[in-house]
Amino acid sequence: MEETVSPTGAQLGAARKFVKAHGKPSRAVVENIGRAGARVVLVGADGALGDVVVPSVATGEALVEAVEDLEPAEWDAETVKQVKIGPEHRRKMAGR
Repeated sequence: MEETVSPTGAQLGAARKFVKAHGKPSRAVVENIGRAGARVVLVGADGALGDVVVPSVATGEALVEAVEDLEPAEWDAETVKQVKIGPEHRRKMAGR
């Protein structure tokens, strides 16, 4: 069983700042990214995307629980439909 490492102040601050900037409630999908830990993908009420990388899935889940107005989510139809990917994000994803 993995030990839960508490999210850092910086990680909590980043998630709280995202919620404040992109609306309530925001959603969070915790994804295992292997040895690097976990990625908490943030989806704002306005459809914006963000993320916070943490040491483990358990830490990601603890982060979601600790941030007010951040709801745990999965990549279900409702969450995917909420995402609005703009031209700037598409360019970034394309490596431009």
